[in-house]
Amino acid sequence: MKRIPMRSLLLAAVFALLAGCAGGGTGGRLQAAGDAEVFDLGLDTTLDWARVKAPRREQWTIDGAPLNQLTIISRIKPGEHVFLGARERRGRPDGPWFRPGMRPDEVRDILVDGLREAGWANVQASGLRPASFGQVPGLRFDLDLDNPGGLVYRGLATAAEREGRLTVLVWIAPAEHYYGRDVEAVSRMFDSLRFVKGP
Repeated sequence: MKRIPMRSLLLAAVFALLAGCAGGGTGGRLQAAGDAEVFDLGLDTTLDWARVKAPRREQWTIDGAPLNQLTIISRIKPGEHVFLGARERRGRPDGPWFRPGMRPDEVRDILVDGLREAGWANVQASGLRPASFGQVPGLRFDLDLDNPGGLVYRGLATAAEREGRLTVLVWIAPAEHYYGRDVEAVSRMFDSLRFVKGP
């Protein structure tokens, strides 16, 4: 029996989740503008989203995943893949595995590595800066990347560690039109993030 490479499995899982959001979130539920809770986070949004849920992971979109997508991943455990792909393996100690106490640049780097593993090309991160999830310190940075078909995307990523677990949000949209249309609203939404429930 032929073994399927881990990269292919990750890419298939990401596209399967994104496909569930396509066409305005078919199969998901509407998140109207206003206050929202997702896992142990509270946030404020001025946009309407379609939400597709999975354990410890949600995919949000406004116009369908190819046009904009927000991935929210909750409580990533030590040794776990930053996008919940797999557990750490001895044969690959340098993979995108979360470890408590990572520096902001290390968290940024594992997120970038995870995006590359998922099939994104030319992934570049810039503008690493502090952020806050209410009283919990975090980080934020900007993204430039291409999808497997060569379409140029831009985005924002933010993350915070609490109680030895990592919470991550990654928003991306095509650089042409959709990124510019929504980046300010998504940035304000990221500014509003706060933990509202105990770990």
